[in-house]
Formats: sequence, C-alpha cells, structure tokens
Amino acid sequence: MTIRVLLADDQGMVRTGFRYMLDAEDDIAVVGEAGDGVEAVRLAEELRPDVVLMDIRMPGIDGLEATRRLAGPGIADPLKVVVVTTFDLDEYVHAALTGGAVGFLLKDAGPALLIEAVRAAERGDALVSPRITVRLLRHFTGPGPGSPAPVTDTGGLTARETDIVREVARGCTNTEVAAELHVTVSTVKTHLARVQEKLGARNRVEVAIWAHRSGLVT
Repeated sequence: MTIRVLLADDQGMVRTGFRYMLDAEDDIAVVGEAGDGVEAVRLAEELRPDVVLMDIRMPGIDGLEATRRLAGPGIADPLKVVVVTTFDLDEYVHAALTGGAVGFLLKDAGPALLIEAVRAAERGDALVSPRITVRLLRHFTGPGPGSPAPVTDTGGLTARETDIVREVARGCTNTEVAAELHVTVSTVKTHLARVQEKLGARNRVEVAIWAHRSGLVT
C-alpha cells in the first residue's frame, strides 16, 4: 500500500527537498503541497492524505492551528499529522501534541527519521525527535515545585496492558514493545486499542502522557 502524504511548509525549497526524499521510497507518494496554513487545511480535507507533514510558522494560520483543525479534540475523523519544524521549543511541542499531532520532528533530523515518522504515523505509531522526548514528558507531565508525588492510577488497565503502556511511554514502537514483552505485534496493537478506549486517548502520544501523569512511568 502506498502512503499518501501532504506537505505543508511555506518554504518551497523545503517542500521540494521533502518531496524528493519521500517520493524516492517505493511505499510513499507525495499527493499535494501547501504553502500556508489555510491551504494546508483545505487540501488536507479535500485529498484526505494518510499523513500530513506540517510546518509551524506559516502565513494565514500557523501549523499548530491547522493541526487542531485537522486532528484536534472534537474532530470526528482526524487526520494523522506530523509536525516538522526548525524550532525546538517546549511550548510548540506541547501545543502540537495536545492539538492532535501524532509526531514531532526537527527539520535537521535527517531523511531516515523523516521517512520513519511517515511510516510510523500511517501504522498508528508516534515518533518524536529523540532528543526532546524525555525533556518533553518531564516538563509537561512532572509535578511542579512543592507538588506531592504522583499517585499511580491504573486507569482500569490489566497487568499486560499496563506493561505495554509503560513501554509505549518510554518511546518504544510496537515492534520494540513486542520484542521486550515476548508477544506478537498484533497482540500489542490489540492491547493498545483497548487501552486507548479505556483512557479516552486518541493516540499513543496521549497514552504516554497519561502514563507519566499517572505515575506509571517516572
């Protein structure tokens, strides 16, 4: 199956570079390009791509607002959006992920990580640039100064579901979780679907944030 990708970036050279890298893969095809946030939302709703690669700083509306309109809370049929930006700012990461993005990459991450992020998003995984993952979760889910230690909340999860959530919160892919827990990838996917239903989480990023906030992972 070919993964259909929409590129949203106000710099034509960036879009050209991304298209060159992605179209070189047998299983990925760029189906559209947008130079501003309004056009990105319009094309995404029209084309319904499998994955949208979204810049943040764009004319019209920025990529964070565009992400919320395509994948945020209350969207009946959210698209899979991966934010790709130059700016390594905590507030951007937090706004992107709480706004529905399933991944967050820096533009200097390199072709391999960009391609893997597209594939991960399409299969329901999430990929965040490794250098900001731990900082992100600690900053936005850890207790503030003087706050009591978090109380572990099982969320109604079974022991196996809890094990899987812990691995997901540490940034593992489905394949890595399966290898660590000696189960099949299909089993991991089935458990994760049940976990998301129990927690009311739309994706594995929200599952990871819940795990840190609840104290399952520290």
